[in-house]
Amino acid sequence: MSRRLVNLTVDTLEDLPARCRGCAFWELDPLTRDRVEAAGESATAKEAWVSGTLLEWGSCGKIIYVDGVPAGYAMFAPPSYVPRSIAFPSSPVSPDAALLMTAHVLPDFAGGGLGRILVQGVAKDMLRRNIKAIEAFGDLHWDGPACIIPAEHLLAVGFKTVRPHTRFPRLRLELKTTLTWREDVEGALERLLGSMTPQQALRPI
Repeated sequence: MSRRLVNLTVDTLEDLPARCRGCAFWELDPLTRDRVEAAGESATAKEAWVSGTLLEWGSCGKIIYVDGVPAGYAMFAPPSYVPRSIAFPSSPVSPDAALLMTAHVLPDFAGGGLGRILVQGVAKDMLRRNIKAIEAFGDLHWDGPACIIPAEHLLAVGFKTVRPHTRFPRLRLELKTTLTWREDVEGALERLLGSMTPQQALRPI
């Protein structure tokens, strides 16, 4: 079994699940997203976002392949690149953190350690950029597939609430460059990725 981790690019974007590939939930503010969806241009907007972020900031996602088949992916960026983040009542994301927008290991590949490999790649990118933390918005009332990660999953793997909210708290995971951190956090985030399905990034708030 061969495993290959690559950066998300305009060329590899087509390897995301179809519904995620055509969704610009995080990449656009709510009003713009509604207008773009009505025009049937969400996929184009997402491609433009990936292209622009790559040019200005660098890698904003990872895809892992098993024997040439896409098996999982993650997307992340500084808060200034994620317009949707401002729409949350617990915003803004801290300026020293990157936002974990979405991350999935596809069900057919769960349990094989792919989440660990994926998170290692994401963490390496963030540490290389001297980013101090990962933040994410959690959903306390999660009851089905959604664009927001369930808050209980984030809390269970080490995230701490930094701004409470009755529905969408903002949570934070500090990045430390020690070996212990790498082992503990990568294992924790692997459990998070393995607990989610591709459909959990589909429903808007």
